[in-house]
Amino acid sequence: MRLLAKSHLHLMVVAGIVLALAGCKVGPDYHRPAAPKATRYAPEALPDTTVSAPVQGGEAQRLVTSMGIPDQWWALFRSQPLNALIDDALKHNADIEAAHAALRVAQEMVHAQRSTYLPTVTAGVNPTRQDTPKDLASPLTSGKSLYSLITAQVSISYLPDVWGGNRRQVESLTATANAQRFQLEAAYLSLTSNLVNAAIGEASLRAQIDTTQRIIDLQTQVLDTLKRQYALGDVPETTVAAQVAALEQSRAALPPLQKQLAQQRDLLAALSGRTPDHALDATFTLDRLQLPTDLPVSLPAQLVEQRPDVRTAAEQLHAASADVGVAVANRLPNVQIDANFGRTSVKTRTLFAGGAGFWALRTNVTRPLFDGGALKHKQRAAEAAYQQAAAQYRGAVIAAAQEVADTLHAIQADAETLVAVERAERAAARSLAIARRQLAWGDLSASAVLTTELAWQQTALALVQARAARLTDTVALFQALGGGWWNRRTVTPSNDGKGVRVTKRLAQVPDGS
Repeated sequence: MRLLAKSHLHLMVVAGIVLALAGCKVGPDYHRPAAPKATRYAPEALPDTTVSAPVQGGEAQRLVTSMGIPDQWWALFRSQPLNALIDDALKHNADIEAAHAALRVAQEMVHAQRSTYLPTVTAGVNPTRQDTPKDLASPLTSGKSLYSLITAQVSISYLPDVWGGNRRQVESLTATANAQRFQLEAAYLSLTSNLVNAAIGEASLRAQIDTTQRIIDLQTQVLDTLKRQYALGDVPETTVAAQVAALEQSRAALPPLQKQLAQQRDLLAALSGRTPDHALDATFTLDRLQLPTDLPVSLPAQLVEQRPDVRTAAEQLHAASADVGVAVANRLPNVQIDANFGRTSVKTRTLFAGGAGFWALRTNVTRPLFDGGALKHKQRAAEAAYQQAAAQYRGAVIAAAQEVADTLHAIQADAETLVAVERAERAAARSLAIARRQLAWGDLSASAVLTTELAWQQTALALVQARAARLTDTVALFQALGGGWWNRRTVTPSNDGKGVRVTKRLAQVPDGS
């Protein structure tokens, strides 16, 4: 009884010390860096409305700072085939599935580390058969040298988180899981942006192919006119040869465009989680993609909350901060409490009867005395990693602001480019029509007509590219602003891997508290 009382007193002293230190967490407490104070993306205020051109896709766009970002921003292009393609891709894209799995891995690691808050309990039964040498005393009261022994016991081991090292580790893993969540958001944003850009690319290529075919048809008509004039002796053979060369040059431009279109279709299939042999139902043309006229613009302080890459960098900084606390805690004394109790008997039926019970209680306090400086340098490495993560976060914020600024400049400049190119194409088309009439009447030389043809050809293709550029600029802005993921209803794989389920938001990451 006296021994038992001393053991209880010993346990109470240890427990009192542990409880007194239980609220301690060494290392820095994380504070997220302050948001940028900038209120615009250029030294001078940018225009809030672009110029317009009298052509499909030439509408003026307004930049609205108070406008929210839609969850399905691609629906603003008003293309049902595009909406359907993206919905299908979100269910089948391999990168999205991999990102979901990576998030679940990170979440489970948080739960696994959190289990260190509790004691470890193990139970076991150990039956043995033993023969004691006859010249040694038997441990049994019966004096038998050959006997069986059955031992059943429960062992409890507990490592109190005296300095908060385990809590810091949970904090680090939670931040890592949060970072993985934002990487999943980035995967969604990258996939949807790439799909819209691929659709715009296909539409642009189809328009370029159509324009090139129109150029070939017109050049063929001019060539027929020159051949008739050559037969009458009105133009030399060199003029006909020059027109033939121009025509063949235009024909040579067609196969590369067709190749790019085929590759673009392959890209759309791959992004939607299909192999290239899968036939896509959707086809895209510029005339069936509407240019959104109202565009959101978030302030830099909002941008750092919306961008998945910036949020990922912030969580990585948080994890690095917690890792410093883990490294500090590893250099301090640790307390471990072990207890075990059980019963032993030579017969199973008497295992839980009589005085066959035993128990033990141990505490162990350890502190590193000499490790060659390993723990000290690991702490310094963790502190340097924290400084690295802080610099990477600042870099991510600056890069995000730069991307938005670049996109805003592109939206304004490409709108002005479309106006200029549309005027040039209209003038070149009118000039070509006049030149063809004069050529038929014999009032204009064939070389002048050829020059006019080339001018129209260049402006016609430039007009197609300028229209596509305005669409891709719009995609770039939504991508640069984060894509509205915080409002998005998402399709996620089910746990059994046999289907999908729709949720209003992504799975929550367990907190580290």
